[in-house]
Amino acid sequence: MKIGLFIPCYVDALYPEAGIATYKLLTHLGLDVSYPEKQTCCGQPMANAGFEDMAAPLARKYDDMFQEFDYVVAPSASCAAFVRYFHPNLLKDEDHPCMASGKTVDIVEFLHDIMKVKSLPGSFPHVVSVHNSCHGVRELGLSSPSERHVAPFNKIIDLLQLKADITIKEPERPDECCGFGGMFAVEEPDVSIRMGNDKIARHIATGAEYITGADSSCLMHMQGLAKREKKDIKFIHVAQILAEGIG
Repeated sequence: MKIGLFIPCYVDALYPEAGIATYKLLTHLGLDVSYPEKQTCCGQPMANAGFEDMAAPLARKYDDMFQEFDYVVAPSASCAAFVRYFHPNLLKDEDHPCMASGKTVDIVEFLHDIMKVKSLPGSFPHVVSVHNSCHGVRELGLSSPSERHVAPFNKIIDLLQLKADITIKEPERPDECCGFGGMFAVEEPDVSIRMGNDKIARHIATGAEYITGADSSCLMHMQGLAKREKKDIKFIHVAQILAEGIG
């Protein structure tokens, strides 16, 4: 199975350790993993701001770069969701079909749904609180959305339970937004900050040492607020926990 590793902009610039952990997980499974070095932004910031004409060329570049792979895996629920659900519309007027979008998945989806991983080496002897990001819950189905009243499930927790010595918690109102929302945090900073601080307080109330999740963007937002308020909580991408113990 040929895997293309897609590393979103903010992971590349600010959280490369999440990308490295994703690579370790994929190679640990014996997969043929390639990182196309000329990859760029998927276009989500531009499209979210209403500049679809600027996002379309980036969507085309993404498709050209990744269409040869069986799957494209990213350590980012929001970017994987954007590629999968919005690239086809951005490229709908082009002569050839959008090939890579339907093969793009988040690392949690890939491990849980496609590879169906049942064991992982190593341990993580800490208490973690799981952050369920909006894109992950409502577009990728990583956990159950409370508004639909379906049987509860959480693929992030399923994978974390494969690590020895870990204690897993969820905050009250587990699928409520942290306030980041990409452009929302820029356009409505006061509301965004209040939502973020409320979310952090609920995570801390679980007794967790770490907040983890599938989106570095949400973790980045909360980490900045926690640092400003000198909150005693750490942040780590779920891929980093899952890769603990893999050389």
